[in-house]
Parts: sequence; C-alpha cells; structure tokens
Amino acid sequence: MAENDVSSVVSDFINFLNASPTAFHAVDEAKKRLQKVGYEQVLEREDWKLEAGKRYFFTRNHSTIVAFAIGKKYVAGNGFHIVGAHTDSPCLKLKPVTKVTKGGYLEVGVQTYGGGLWHTWFDRDLTVAGRVIIKEEKGSSVSYSHQLLRIEEPIMRVPTLAIHLDRGVNDGFKVNTQSHLLPVLATSIKAELNKEVAENGPSEKITKHHSLLLQIIANNLGCRPDQICDFELQACDTQPSIVAGATKEFVFSGRLDNLCMSFCSLKALIDATSSENDLEDESGVRMVALFDHEEVGSNSAQGAGSPAMLDALSRITLSFTSDSKLLTKAIQRSLLVSADMAHALHPNYMDKHEDNHQPKLHGGLVIKHNANQRYATNAVTSFIFREIATRHNLPIQDFVVRNDMPCGSTIGPILASGVGIRTVDVGAPQLSMHSIREMCAVDDVKHSYEHFKAFFLEFTHLDAKITVDK
Repeated sequence: MAENDVSSVVSDFINFLNASPTAFHAVDEAKKRLQKVGYEQVLEREDWKLEAGKRYFFTRNHSTIVAFAIGKKYVAGNGFHIVGAHTDSPCLKLKPVTKVTKGGYLEVGVQTYGGGLWHTWFDRDLTVAGRVIIKEEKGSSVSYSHQLLRIEEPIMRVPTLAIHLDRGVNDGFKVNTQSHLLPVLATSIKAELNKEVAENGPSEKITKHHSLLLQIIANNLGCRPDQICDFELQACDTQPSIVAGATKEFVFSGRLDNLCMSFCSLKALIDATSSENDLEDESGVRMVALFDHEEVGSNSAQGAGSPAMLDALSRITLSFTSDSKLLTKAIQRSLLVSADMAHALHPNYMDKHEDNHQPKLHGGLVIKHNANQRYATNAVTSFIFREIATRHNLPIQDFVVRNDMPCGSTIGPILASGVGIRTVDVGAPQLSMHSIREMCAVDDVKHSYEHFKAFFLEFTHLDAKITVDK
C-alpha cells in the first residue's frame, strides 16, 4: 500500500474516532458510512426480504450493529465469514441520580464502567455524551425519541489533590472510585446566579440532577429541560484523536480498545463489497458484527452473549430456505475473526511479556492463544488467518500471556461456545490499554484493514481446501 493510501486510511480512522465518543455515536457513524455506499437497513422487529448480491445492516439498542453482504452465488447452507469487535470502552457513566453538592461545589455522580485505568481520568478536560430520551408534543399527540447528545466544550473535571496535602502520593496513587472520581461541574455560588435555570427546570428532575446540567443538555438538543425524560450519558475526554510522535508513527486517542478494530473491520467490509464485481463470485456471506458491553462481560440484550449473532445467521439462512437444518451446516462452514486490541511490548516493563511472545508496534495483527480457552484460537483457525497474511505479504505476530499472570478474554470464546462457530482471536498491538488516552501504531491500522479485507475476499476459496472433520 502506497504512503498516501496509508495516510488516507489513518486519516479516515481519526475522523471515525473523533465522531465516536460513545458506543451510540460509533454505531451512528458506522450506520452513516454503510448507508453512504448503499447498504440497506433492515429492522429486527420486521420481516426480512433479502436477495443474493445485496448488502444490509441492522442495529440493536443503537449500540450494536451488524452489517452483511450476501454473495451473488450464495445458497442457503453456505458459510459466513465474520469479523466481530466491540463498540464500548471503559469510562465513567453518569448515575441515575447525578446531583451531588459538597463544600460549595456542584459535582456529578458517576459510576465506573469496565476495568479502566481510573487514575488517568484525573485532571482531564471532560464533557458528557450519550443518548437522551426526549418527549415530543405535536398538538394532542405525544411521542418519545432517542437523540444522541455530545457537548463539545469541556464542562467538568476531576481534580487531583495537591501533593502538599498528600506527601506519599508518588509512592502509590490509590483511587477510591466512590469518593475521588466525582467530576466538578461548577461552584454553588456561580450556579445560583443562573436564575433562569432553576425556573425552567422540572422540579422532580432537579432533585435528581443539577438544573445547570439539565439546561446544558436541553440547550444542546434544542429542547426544554422538562422534555428530557431520561438519559444514558458518560464522561468523555474533549482532547481530539491525533496522529503524533516525532515521526508521526503513532495514533494518540481514547477508545482505541476497541474502536480501532471496529473501524478496520467496517472499512474492510465496505471496501470489499462496494464495487459492481465484489460479490460476483462470492458464495458466502461477508459480515461485520460490532457489539456493545464487551468490557463488562457481554451479558446483555445487545452484547455478544445475547442471541444477536445467532439470530442474524438464522434469519439470513432462513430467508433463502425453509429447512432449518441448513443453519447448522452454514455455521460449520463459517469462521469468526474475533478482533480486539492486543498488548504490545512495553519498553519500561519488559518482564510483563515472555521472551517468545512480545508483540511489537508496526508488527501487524497479533494472533492470541490460550490453552485454557480465554481465547478461542486453534491450529486450524490460526492457520487460515496466517495463510491469508502470507498470501498478501502482511506481518503477523503471536501472543500468549505469561503462565504466572492472569489472561483477559474477548467476545471470541463467548461466540465460539454460544454459536458453535470456528474462531480465531486477533488484535492490533497497543500501549496504555484502558487509559483515557491510549496509543497504537499508524502502520498497524493499515495492516489490520488490509488483513480483514483480504479475509473477506479469500476465505471462501481458502476454506474449501482445508480438510478436518472428514
């Protein structure tokens, strides 16, 4: 890939990151990109009428999205080649009752979501984003709409305690997530001066939330505070994602885990299905599934632990046949690439990786292995993914966690066991995982995109040459 093409992919990635402060926004951005190239939205609440050679997507809870392109030679029972990732990242989510007043300050009650590096959230310029349920009245008719919210300017901050009041802080900064992580919104004196806020706010909601916060939200959405029925909001860093480093080789950003894999898989699917001839010889279904709630175990209606994936495979298969037994046949012909960011070797903590498994930045996608099935990779699935890399001259790496350290997990084992689909766990290497500000390599964004695209283009033909259960 030429240098200007690399720049184009990475520039597109930066735009995707900056448009996606929350899972809701990431799905909205994915939806816009799919519709722009002609993907048709189908609704889970309705019947599907699908055709070979066509492209579709659906969303669930507006925080999970599944997109798929059906090959022109597809028949029921043929396989799916899927890249799965997740849209959520560790963050601070606003509590149902956010109103906290202490020591003359207005603070915002938050709860921790996922396993974040919480000390990195101190002294950052924060705002809020997410979704809001709005009451809309037209004459005597009342309806309720889901609207995305993003306050662009910084409105709050979690300040650290001065070293003069905690002399031992550099010996170990221990965060009490209940009492230390509350963002400061305003001082009581300044808030009190804003009389119009108190007058316009609904009394019941003002007991739950600061009227100042409600007014800021209402102003952004162009509604009245009393039209706000409920919301699902989180604190977000206002610093934009950028290409950085002395040689511009890094991406500095929040939410690389796992919007990097979400973007690369989505762009790969779009670019592997957008021209007239892309699906001409395809007999399978190319799919990307981006799930919510991976960071907290995937056990939700829109997580990988839900029936969402199996529902999609079933509905697509049964759109072309009435024989339900063909779904089992299709699953056995399918492969899932579970794509979630990987731990790059850290130069200041070399002992955290064993010598033979040290993923490097710029080294390409990392195949993750774990004998105890924390990752779902096996020899067959690893070979398939590695063979695609070989055919396209792409770098590839391997990772196994040290025996004396616990191993994280992904959506891979959840879907492998729940659906029965062959799975390989992979991810681009990164540093500062779960920090408010992470980093990865520009080259690995390119490598990941190219690898996923090659997987979509080649899996059907490669899999036909592999014999296992015969």
